[in-house]
This record gives sequence, C-alpha cells and structure tokens, in this order.
Amino acid sequence: MSFQAYLDAVEDKTGLTPRQLVDIANERGYAADGVKAGEILEWLKADYGLGRGHGMALVHVIKKGPKIDAKHVGSGGSHSDESDTLWLDGKATKPA
Repeated sequence: MSFQAYLDAVEDKTGLTPRQLVDIANERGYAADGVKAGEILEWLKADYGLGRGHGMALVHVIKKGPKIDAKHVGSGGSHSDESDTLWLDGKATKPA
C-alpha cells in the first residue's frame, strides 16, 4: 500500500483529513523534537483507533512533512507512490 493510500484510509477511519490530524498533533506538541514515534502511535491508537501502519504514515507527515523519498515514486514496490509529495487535504480535494 502506498503512503498516500495509507493516508486516504486514515481519513476514512477517522473522518479527519491528514492535515487536520497533523494540526492536532502540532497543537498537542507531537511534532516537537524529541517526541518518539511510539508516543505518537499510542495517541493515534487511543484517540482514533489507528493501527501501526496507518499510524506510521501519519508519524512521517507529523515529523517530516508531506515529502517522501523519491525512491518510492513509481518504484512498483509496496510503498510506491505517484508523487514525492503526499496530499494532506483530503480525498475529495485531491487533484486528478
């Protein structure tokens, strides 16, 4: 599953866009230096019922932003994406 597909599934599961979740994470201090992925994963599981795979996709955008390594773009691998920039503003507004 691509990183983008994980984020789209997070929106389905939570009713919130990835950007909204990133904003909440920022408000709660999860984007700060020194915050470990495990702490963010615990929050996402407790508040939104997200598992590790979906949670780690969000951890990436919370800690590093929407850019992903170009090696994943068009690679055909398990995390292959169409672009090196993830869409965070919801499936309904995603450009074709």
